[in-house]
Amino acid sequence: MRVDAPITQDVLTLPRKPAEGGKRNLVGMTRAQMADALIAFGTPEKQAKMRVGQIWQWIYHWGVQDFEVMTNLAKAYRAQLAEHFEIARPEIVTRQVSEDGTRKYLLRIAGGHEVEAVYIPEESRGTLCISSQVGCTLTCSFCHTGTQKLVRNLTAAEIVGQVLVARDDLGEWPVPGAPKDETRLVSNVVLMGMGEPLYNFDNVRDGMKVVMDGEGLSISRRRITLSTSGVVPEIARTASEIGCLLAISFHATTDEVRDKLVPINKRWNIKALLDVLREYPRLSNSERITFEYVMLKDVNDSDADARRLVKLIAGIPAKINLIPFNEWPGAPYQRSDWARIEAFSDIVHKAGYASPIRTPRGEDIMAACGQLKSATERGRLSRAEIAAQAGE
Repeated sequence: MRVDAPITQDVLTLPRKPAEGGKRNLVGMTRAQMADALIAFGTPEKQAKMRVGQIWQWIYHWGVQDFEVMTNLAKAYRAQLAEHFEIARPEIVTRQVSEDGTRKYLLRIAGGHEVEAVYIPEESRGTLCISSQVGCTLTCSFCHTGTQKLVRNLTAAEIVGQVLVARDDLGEWPVPGAPKDETRLVSNVVLMGMGEPLYNFDNVRDGMKVVMDGEGLSISRRRITLSTSGVVPEIARTASEIGCLLAISFHATTDEVRDKLVPINKRWNIKALLDVLREYPRLSNSERITFEYVMLKDVNDSDADARRLVKLIAGIPAKINLIPFNEWPGAPYQRSDWARIEAFSDIVHKAGYASPIRTPRGEDIMAACGQLKSATERGRLSRAEIAAQAGE
């Protein structure tokens, strides 16, 4: 492991501002922010709350992208809105559909940067995995995104925009006058894509407020899961200001191994992380915490690791998601054998914890996060070169 690997956020990300004279994007604004924006361009203050409610429903319930369609607003007001604002989404650069129905999107955002979102359909739900940063600063050695340097944080508009893009692609917006369809194709959102969400806290919080709003996208906080590598100071804030479910990229049962797999552990070790997690369910009224554990052959998959894991999390309402490593070209690790994964799961299950083994999805389209964005250039590197980049 190289000693200079960044373990905490080492850049200052300033809020993005529209180009001089450019239009402001209404997507991603909270209701209060939208009201302020409407008042600033001339909407009477007494009307602002009503106008926000009308525009909100058009954007997030009906999915419209054109102010002219907002027929309950006066024509002159619609023209004013179009002059000052836009309803913009990220641009789809590449859309791939797996044999198992998984959809992967490579999306272009402001500045020409690219991020990924993945839609995973299942019998009882449809989960959209979204990104919070362009690249990542954490350099987790098994993670493909960790091989890509952090460029910048996503704005709330770019975070919410990923949900809108998926609903556009799935044709999920209701049709005025048509019978109401209660089917939710995007029923769950997970912040498990590119980046560390808790290093972009304000934008993630504001974006999730929009996604959870009951008069728009209306995805319950219990259907939103934020995955963090363990930014300890922000975990309590997540409980109080977002209140969603929490998943922890745990992946190891000793500090020695976790330091290599998840370098942020050098700043906040396993004990510090578990201490704050014991309070999370109470603070957020959350049911339980999910511990994500990627299964790496001969690294973290022994019976001893399984037994240590259940001792470490004793007393925390939890489930353990065992994740077969989704190998990418030249990856420095291999997926644990299936029999080894099942033996590990059995030990955890017998200790009283749910230990589902995540079914690998979208492998034919390289659906593990970060793979689509850098597949071309990284496909030219040797295993040894990639291992060196990953710090091994």
